[in-house]
Amino acid sequence: MKLFHDLFFTDYGLMSFIGIMFMLGMGVFFLRLFLSGSAPKP
Repeated sequence: MKLFHDLFFTDYGLMSFIGIMFMLGMGVFFLRLFLSGSAPKP
């Protein structure tokens, strides 16, 4: 439980959480961008 408390209630934990979420969001965005860009356009 200390892990979750540190992650959500300390300044360094919140910055780490925001960074992890940002990187995961960028990964999903680029994955969708590259997969949709490789489809042939009529």
